Amino acid sequence: MNFATIDELQQALATHDYIADRPLTTAIFLALKLQKPLLLEGEAGVGKTEIAKTLARMQDRHLIRLQCYEGLDVNTTIYEWNYTRQMVQIRLMEALGASDAHVALNEIFSPEFLIKRPLLQAIEESWDRPPVLLIDEIDRADEEFEAFLLELLSDWQISIPEIGTIRASQPPTVIITSNRTREIHDALKRRCLFYWIDYPSLDKELRIVNVRVPGASERLSRQVVAFVHELRKLDLFKLPGVAETLDWATALTALDARELTAELVEDTLGAILKYQDDIAQVRGQGVRSLLEKAGV
Repeated sequence: MNFATIDELQQALATHDYIADRPLTTAIFLALKLQKPLLLEGEAGVGKTEIAKTLARMQDRHLIRLQCYEGLDVNTTIYEWNYTRQMVQIRLMEALGASDAHVALNEIFSPEFLIKRPLLQAIEESWDRPPVLLIDEIDRADEEFEAFLLELLSDWQISIPEIGTIRASQPPTVIITSNRTREIHDALKRRCLFYWIDYPSLDKELRIVNVRVPGASERLSRQVVAFVHELRKLDLFKLPGVAETLDWATALTALDARELTAELVEDTLGAILKYQDDIAQVRGQGVRSLLEKAGV
């Protein structure tokens, strides 16, 4: 699905329950039109990962997700050889009396014995339409991992010594997310479009809650969003993101709540705050005081 205008893309995102303002929509539009990776940075829970999921869903494309962590290497991100099958093939060739070592070597290091990991899967030829490749939380991976990406993001190809270079006939749409726990190398940034996703305004977050938690009453939704915005003014270890706002609104709706009360907030703080020190600080400052500031 191609989008002729930014407004058309923005409407398509909204139809699939993702509320994006125009600057963010413009960044996504350019990433699609120019076939460039989009690097999204921002605090955890502001909707970076959801963009890739929404793009895949609304374009009916396969989503390939690479969740980053410390210690990622070629074997877990690009490819590895199926050594068990190779050994079985070697034994079979020995039993059949194969004598040409060169032929045998070419056979066991053929694509048939290759285990394709996410980055290689994203550029292989088997897709009817190019997939969406989500490289999630790249800041959690070692800096060396970024070097694996440079060839892929520059030329949409991957070199495998035993086989050669595999190129994508149709480049995937690449979304890279970072919570900025460390800086991403300039060489990678130069290959990407960049957008910083901040915490949304109160009005925008209310629209998001109304779309994603339709069972919540209008009064409850407004109170939840206002209270979360007051929490973000505090010096907490981990400020609640939009994901936590949605989780809290969903939990309150499951409790058949129609409006916030101090007791209800006390009982459900674990839905929005994930550290005991933060919960203790909020309780120490007085939930009732925060509710008053939020206009509840």
